[in-house]
Amino acid sequence: MDFEKAMLNPNSEFTSPEDVLNQQDITREQKIKILRRWEYDARELEVAEEENMGGGPPSMLSDILAALHRLDSEMDSENSPPTKQG
Repeated sequence: MDFEKAMLNPNSEFTSPEDVLNQQDITREQKIKILRRWEYDARELEVAEEENMGGGPPSMLSDILAALHRLDSEMDSENSPPTKQG
């Protein structure tokens, strides 16, 4: 597993958020970073769908959020911008 490649495109290294959770050779913090990137990508796809520019793979946002929840990762809402991407 190439961590840098996973940070750029989680789909290139993992087929599902569950695969990230099951990865043994990365830390909890690295898993959270990968899942956060994947979350951002999923939110971008949802925005595109809202603007009738969809056609991509189905959203895995709920699976990604569930995986983050399993890692006890909380969103920092005080330091996050109020956008459709979270």
